[in-house]
Amino acid sequence: MKKFLRIIWGIFAVIGILFTVLVLFLLDGETAISIYPSTKGRFGEYVELLRTSGPFAKDTTAFEMTLIQDAARAKEIRNYFQLDKLYDADADTWTKALAIGKFVASNIPHDNQEIEPEHRNAIDLWEYTKNVAPAFNCRLHSILTFELMLAAGLDARYVTCMPEDENDNDCHVVNEVWLPELGKWAMIDSDMDGNYVSDLDETPLSLWEIREHYISGERMQYHPRFKKGTTKVNNHYAYMAKNTYWFNCWETLSYYQEDGENRLREAGRDIYLVPSGFGGFNFGVFKNDGEIVTTDADTFWAAPVKAVL
Repeated sequence: MKKFLRIIWGIFAVIGILFTVLVLFLLDGETAISIYPSTKGRFGEYVELLRTSGPFAKDTTAFEMTLIQDAARAKEIRNYFQLDKLYDADADTWTKALAIGKFVASNIPHDNQEIEPEHRNAIDLWEYTKNVAPAFNCRLHSILTFELMLAAGLDARYVTCMPEDENDNDCHVVNEVWLPELGKWAMIDSDMDGNYVSDLDETPLSLWEIREHYISGERMQYHPRFKKGTTKVNNHYAYMAKNTYWFNCWETLSYYQEDGENRLREAGRDIYLVPSGFGGFNFGVFKNDGEIVTTDADTFWAAPVKAVL
C-alpha cells in the first residue's frame, strides 16, 4: 500500500512540475528550459561590454544601403504566399511587417537544420519546410522574412548581430524594416516564436536603439510572440545584449541574395559596423575583397536607397 501511495504521489509531483512550467511559459513568455541557459546570468557583463566599447563615428569609408526591387519576382511571391490576405492594403508599414513576421514565426519553428536547403529564397525555403524538414535557423528565417517584406513593398533587410568575444561562435540574424512614418528602422525577429522590442511608449526599436537602451539603462519592452511586452530581463533579452556588440549586413539586397545559382547578380559588398578600436574578429579570412569595415553608425542606419532591376 505504501509503495502504491509513493507512486501516486510521484505522479502528482511530475504533474505539478509540468503545470508550473506551463504557467511560467504563459506568464513570462519563456519556458524554464531555455535555449540560452547561461545568458541571463551574464546580462550585466554583456551590458558592461557595450558601455566600454569604443565610439562609433563618421569615417572615410563610403557605402550606401540599397534595396533592389524586381516587380515580376515580387508578384510571384505575393501570389504564392497570398500576402494580401495577411493585412489590409491600407495598413501602415509596421502593421504589415508584424503580420509577415507573425506568419513566418507561427509556421516555421527554430532548428539548426541537419540538411542544408538547396536554394535560399522565400518559395524554396517554404517548400523545404514542407518536404525536407519543418524548421531551420535564424538566418534562413530572416532571408525568408526579408523576401516576403520586399515582395509586400516594404523596405527591409536582414542583419547579423555579433558578440564581442571572437571565441563565441554564436550570433543571431534578425530583420529590420524601414518605417517611413517614423523615419527609422525597426527590428523584427521571426525566429524563436517571434519577437520585437519597443520603448515604453510602444514605439518599435531598431537594433541600434536597442543597443543604446542597454547602454543608457533606459527601460524597453521585449515582446515575445509579438504579444504584450515585458521589461523583465529574461534569457533572450540578455542574449541580444550579448549580440549587439557589432553588426554585419549586405550593402545591396534583393531576392536570391544568398541563393547561389539562382542569384541574378553579384552579391555585393559586406558591411561590418564595429566600435572604433575593435580588433576582435579577423575580418577578411572568410570573405572576399568586397568587404567594408566601418564605425559609421549613422550611415549604416540611414534610410535605404531604392533601385529596380
